[in-house]
Amino acid sequence: MTEAIDYRDTVFLPKTDFPMKAGLPQKEPVILARWQEQRLYEELRNRRSGREKFILHDGPPYANGDMHIGHALNHILKDTVVRTQTLLGKDAPYVPGWDCHGLPIEWKVEEQYRKKKLNKDDVDPVEFRAECRAYAQHWVDTQREQLKRLGINGDWDNPYLTMDFQAEATIVSELLKFAESGQLYRGAKPVMWSPVEKTALAEAEVEYEDITSTQIDVAFEIVESPIPELVGAHAVIWTTTPWTIPVNQAIAYGPDVEYNLLAPLDGEGPSLLIAADRFNDATHRMGLNSTEKLGYVIVNDFPGSMLAGTIVRHPMHHLGGFFAKPRPMLPGDFVTTDSGTGLVHMSPDHGEDDFDLCKAHGIDPVFAVEGDGKYRADWLWLGGEGSVINPKFNAPDGPICSALREAGGLLAASADYQHSYPHSWRSKAKVIYRCTPQWFVPMDKAMPDGTLREKAMTAISQTRWVPEKGQNRITAMVEGRPDWVLSRQRAWGVPITLFVDRKTGQYLNDPAVNARIVAGVRESGVDAWSEDRAQEYLGSDYAVADYERVTDILDVWFDSGCTHVFTLESGRWPDLQWPADLYLEGSDQHRGWFQSSLLQSCGTRGRAPYNAVLTHGFTMDQKGMKMSKSLGNTINPLDLMRDSGADILRLWALTVDFTEDHRIGKEILQGVSDQYRKLRNTFRYLLGALDGFSDAEKVAVSDMPELERYMLHLLADMDAKLKVAVNDFDFNSYVRLLTDFANEDLSAFFFDIRKDCLYCDAPTDPKRMAYRTVLDILFHALVRYIAPVLVFTSEEVWQTRFGPDVDSVHFSDWPEVPAATDQTLAAKWESIRSARMVATEQIEPMRREKIVGSSLEVEYTYNGDFGDVDLAEVFIVSAVHQGTETAARKTTNHKCGRCWRHLPEVTEDGALCARCEDVVNG
Repeated sequence: MTEAIDYRDTVFLPKTDFPMKAGLPQKEPVILARWQEQRLYEELRNRRSGREKFILHDGPPYANGDMHIGHALNHILKDTVVRTQTLLGKDAPYVPGWDCHGLPIEWKVEEQYRKKKLNKDDVDPVEFRAECRAYAQHWVDTQREQLKRLGINGDWDNPYLTMDFQAEATIVSELLKFAESGQLYRGAKPVMWSPVEKTALAEAEVEYEDITSTQIDVAFEIVESPIPELVGAHAVIWTTTPWTIPVNQAIAYGPDVEYNLLAPLDGEGPSLLIAADRFNDATHRMGLNSTEKLGYVIVNDFPGSMLAGTIVRHPMHHLGGFFAKPRPMLPGDFVTTDSGTGLVHMSPDHGEDDFDLCKAHGIDPVFAVEGDGKYRADWLWLGGEGSVINPKFNAPDGPICSALREAGGLLAASADYQHSYPHSWRSKAKVIYRCTPQWFVPMDKAMPDGTLREKAMTAISQTRWVPEKGQNRITAMVEGRPDWVLSRQRAWGVPITLFVDRKTGQYLNDPAVNARIVAGVRESGVDAWSEDRAQEYLGSDYAVADYERVTDILDVWFDSGCTHVFTLESGRWPDLQWPADLYLEGSDQHRGWFQSSLLQSCGTRGRAPYNAVLTHGFTMDQKGMKMSKSLGNTINPLDLMRDSGADILRLWALTVDFTEDHRIGKEILQGVSDQYRKLRNTFRYLLGALDGFSDAEKVAVSDMPELERYMLHLLADMDAKLKVAVNDFDFNSYVRLLTDFANEDLSAFFFDIRKDCLYCDAPTDPKRMAYRTVLDILFHALVRYIAPVLVFTSEEVWQTRFGPDVDSVHFSDWPEVPAATDQTLAAKWESIRSARMVATEQIEPMRREKIVGSSLEVEYTYNGDFGDVDLAEVFIVSAVHQGTETAARKTTNHKCGRCWRHLPEVTEDGALCARCEDVVNG
């Protein structure tokens, strides 16, 4: 036997300094600092100047608190859109922005006052707004650094802020466009109101939670009716808001509803009027069929239409004044028999249906409930008391129910009704409908180019929605939404800069006055709208004594709805243009920013400010539960970046189906880390295998072996699919294509087969040169493809190969890959891969049973023919023989001491095969 010789020095093993251990938390900040030093964003703008534009307009996050996982997901998606469009060769600038006005910031500043036992109302408004501005700026600066750490590439030195004076002036200007075109009115109607925050709210600021309320049945005595037997009976209403009974002004019935008149069997007590369909439930709830009472019987029934002209009196009529006035029964198409009694008490101050029905019959609101939820001091019943959202105030033993019980009007009361109820998104407190004078944009006012609703619906149909169901969602919301409530009764925001004629109640519509107001705000910000400057704005044509200066501020959704104007149109960012190609936010923004931007733009420009809208779902915990600090199931992206690196977080965001609600947790992140490790290993192999590669080694595609041409076919096929995924914003498929290609086509197939060629063939061998040529093509393609996803790792890979002074990989365009080979060759190699899989499955038991140590010790019989393809090399076995059926057996061939292949020409274990002999002896 030949003495064993160590041939390791003659084998060309991959060589690279690229470590398998990523160390991302340490490396990423260094790479980020280098990008900032090189001014990567600005240089990219210079290099892309003149190219086709792609504009993603950033929806402004709120400047209030640290970045959370939702922020991270959203900005990773935006960054990936911008980077993939840039990779395609477009000029895709990204200007980040922040929403800076509004109640949450004001609330936080008020909290600081409350801790000091100070009253915000005692502070000069200018000083208070300055504190709000400083608070917002603090969180802008904080979030900016956190988002930069995610690898988000943008104009971070020059973001847009809704509190910049220029932005505030633009918002004022846009408001005045609505005013000048007649798309603005002041009216008193019920709006969502927060008694805790003392302001009107928009629909987008309201969320619904399940609560348990007090439900009561109240009797209103009938004093007049065209049906004689009803006089003296009691109409029974049911409500879950007892606090609205002190503001009742009517009762609604359903004209098509069948009603029963019920009489007590024992003759004790009044007869009752209830819908026939509610007899059983209502009498059971009121205990009218209990053992203590003999029960009620139906003595008459008739359609609701016969109730026209019936009059009732309030249970508290003995208080006189407002409560002594007769209450009409009115026909309401909205009345159903799904619950209650089929009769609905009407309080025009506190319900939309109530308001509309009462207004149609000449009944006006009385504004009994103040902004803090208390009844006004002069109200005859419970004046100065409240708050109306306090459960104790509404409880069965509370002041309302107690007074009704004493007056004989309370038939039933129980604190057990479970239902969904609106709450303030900001303070989490319950809200109410409250009628107050507010400023509105009408949805259905006829304009020369159609109503705002019509224009918005047309714009929705002309916009691309990804996923498509987003169109149905926003269509339903816009189709049925009420007029847009613009006014808020707060301090920190853009003012509604209108003067109202004290005699006529009409707002002043003078372009010259408006221009002076806009100029004042541009110079001094929102503080410019002050009483001492009123005459300056009115000029010499108007006397300040004749006009009321509106002191409400704008809905912050109007602020953010105007961002497309002061970013895309202002010229401050010359790389931007209007309209945006894409808006990208969470699906909740169909009722928020997507909609406010749509309405604002349609009202002033006649179309949407975007061509396409991409929405993502919400991030749940590992079990699919909503994240909350109280449950302790939150994932902090700042902690995750500190422990694992931003690229892991980015890879997670792009591997989940983000268009739906999705999950994150330790196990999921471990899977992502494993996926990252495999990708990193692929690049490590490429870097090592390409050590010393130069252009002189390159081989023309036409001169390559079939396997190399097949791999280039797969690359071209994937390239086309990746472009489709980019166009569809389908980053889940984009990443899956890359990872499957790296793991299945490269690591488990191509690299596996060609490692013998790489290690053992001569450097000048045509096959080895062809292999390394393909590896170079793969490297340039894969590192570019993955760059929008793994922004830091791709840069590390790039610099490892080309040195630290090379241009960033993020300046690169989409790779040019050789065209696909013919389909015949591709089909042939797909069949070879299937045969290889069968061979592997047959060899694996031999390895498990230790019959062989590796597949190189196996001879394989195969019943197919693939021409001159070296199947022994493809199957990684000693030899492949033609036969009638497939079979595997241990070879008797000896093992080459250098390449370890078992070949007939090797005379004894440790000797060299002919190839290795030639290479060693060179």
